[in-house]
Amino acid sequence: LSWALCPGLSPATAATLLASGPEGEMLWLDVTHRPGQAPCVRLMGRYLLPPCKHRWHTCAAFLPQGELLVCGDRRGSLLLFPFSSSSGRAAESTSIANGVTDSVSEDSSSELEASCLSHKGVLPLESPLSVLFGLHGKTGVTSVTCHKGYIYSTGRDGVYRQLRLRDQQLEVLRKHRPCKGLQWIEELRFTPDGDLLVLGFHADNFVVWSSRTSENLHSIPCGGGHRSWSYCSSPSAEVFTFIKSGDVMLYCCEAEPREQQVLLASLHGRQITCVRRLGAMEVPGHAALNVLVTGSEDTTACVLVLSERSRAAVPLIRLSDHISSVRTLALASPTAPGDEGFVDKGLSALLFSAGGRAQIECYRLLCARDPESAVESLESAVACQVIHVASHRLDEHWERKKNRHKLVKMDPETRYMSLSVVPGTSTKQLLPPWKFLAAACSDGSVRVFGLLEAARNLVLVAESFHHQRCVLKVEAFLHTGTGGERHLLCSAATDGSIAFWDITSPITDATDALHQAEGDMQPLALGAPLLTIMAHSCGVNSLHVSKVPEGQYLVASGSDDGSIHVCLLEVAPGRSEAAAGTCLQVLERVSRPCAHAAHVTGIRVLRPDLLLSASVDQRLTLWRRSLGKLVPLSTTFFHVPDLAELDCWEVVEAGGELRYYCVLCGQGLEMLCSTAPSEPPPLEAPQEGD
Repeated sequence: LSWALCPGLSPATAATLLASGPEGEMLWLDVTHRPGQAPCVRLMGRYLLPPCKHRWHTCAAFLPQGELLVCGDRRGSLLLFPFSSSSGRAAESTSIANGVTDSVSEDSSSELEASCLSHKGVLPLESPLSVLFGLHGKTGVTSVTCHKGYIYSTGRDGVYRQLRLRDQQLEVLRKHRPCKGLQWIEELRFTPDGDLLVLGFHADNFVVWSSRTSENLHSIPCGGGHRSWSYCSSPSAEVFTFIKSGDVMLYCCEAEPREQQVLLASLHGRQITCVRRLGAMEVPGHAALNVLVTGSEDTTACVLVLSERSRAAVPLIRLSDHISSVRTLALASPTAPGDEGFVDKGLSALLFSAGGRAQIECYRLLCARDPESAVESLESAVACQVIHVASHRLDEHWERKKNRHKLVKMDPETRYMSLSVVPGTSTKQLLPPWKFLAAACSDGSVRVFGLLEAARNLVLVAESFHHQRCVLKVEAFLHTGTGGERHLLCSAATDGSIAFWDITSPITDATDALHQAEGDMQPLALGAPLLTIMAHSCGVNSLHVSKVPEGQYLVASGSDDGSIHVCLLEVAPGRSEAAAGTCLQVLERVSRPCAHAAHVTGIRVLRPDLLLSASVDQRLTLWRRSLGKLVPLSTTFFHVPDLAELDCWEVVEAGGELRYYCVLCGQGLEMLCSTAPSEPPPLEAPQEGD
């Protein structure tokens, strides 16, 4: 038995009762109660639960959009049923015909209820419109809640899920794990101030967890979750009651002013390891809001807005699917249809996050201005929707291999150090459109993955162990020449080497294999690299590739020894079949030893003659590439210790002035702005003072 609030019924005089019976049949009963009268029971609908061992429902909720009922069962499945308030008219008329008087005794009330259920054959037995079988595992669904057009479900698997209704089908957007150890989640409560409270049991304690502050608001010893309980909160008090050993226990706590005040909320619990800028949004009442994505060692990724006017960073949403640290992020344009109109209103992108335990997660981000938000509130000015697209783990991939007993198992501690989306692969010629992703791995491999967003499938398609040591960075770029498009990739390792690959053929072969194998294949070999250069004496911690107007490419890198290396490459057609149709020529190499006093962890090519580098020594240096050397133009000290990464973009101001923006992450987050220096004079006459 369970109660639910049905639209159109007054909670003061009526309630909806759902009852599960034999053979998976669930009845919808409307119970009307008035003072001085016996309750009136009206049969409104009959539903058939899918076959399973424990065939009964555990919770239910009526959706405000459309005449639909969503319920969870003991098997952990979510079910969507149709309902109509007019469907119970026949049963209602039957029950009225059997007699309802102003004064009903207990016997007549029992006869009325029996008469109501005896006419249930008048109503059809409805089957579910949508079934998400075993969504919360075998321990069951504990609650279903509707809030702002979304559906939230909780279970005893330690996570709650956000879903939406699309074409009368339930679609999972993402899952969230509130905190470590909270395996028994019972209910969600949405507060008026925008906080989400997670109610559940942690070991023998009842816990109220705040999603906004990531802390326990209450922890009450009660013996565990196998008992009846109820919780109620108000601005003045908190009340929790439960049954223990046959006794009704009451816990009451009066609201007290907080002794501690948060002056500046943290973005992450540990060091920020990576940052990417999604874009900028114009919101009335605010200056341009930059939407950023950060990853951290606390195993979460965070989508946040950064205001230039208020200098405040406000988290919009947190992603907690990783089981280890998040080390790298990559952004790409979405490939699924239906986003063209949304992009005009806001921002849309595919987000790839990867890190420890060889885990990759892919999300679809949709950020738009919230028309219902208050102008003064920066936190509610932007609405962010996250859809979990796909995930991949190497150990799970290995478990699905055939004849795996003949193979050496991959290292479960493999870490993804860097990600790069291969540009130009999701074209109209590839139907369905596959998007490819390159990854640098700590086990010495360079791996390429394929993503089919429509099918939510992420597949390992190619790999190479050429480096034989930890690969730190990868960068993919597209070359368009007389011979067509070539997909090129450069990878850097801990020995200071940078290898350049032509991955056009592996991507083409992988696309054909994926179409034939319907989304699954054995990984191909990337082959040998086209070119390998020794750029540094030790590990390469930063890498960037930029195309120059002459059709050539500048490859800039920074190392652990504080040096910066820049090389100019030219792509030419291969002279033999062994060259795989592509040949790389190094036209110029520039090296600056001891450019920084510590590791160079961030570098960007802003213009063919302009570079930006950042280091753990907390210096941000602007360099000019001139006459085969790097000349420092300016140095800015920033406040973020243990710099991990940077991201840069350029903005043309209203007066036509070009400005460069830079965001740095490490033990904190900082954004800097600089005016672009003037173009240099001809190389034959270098500027005085350089």
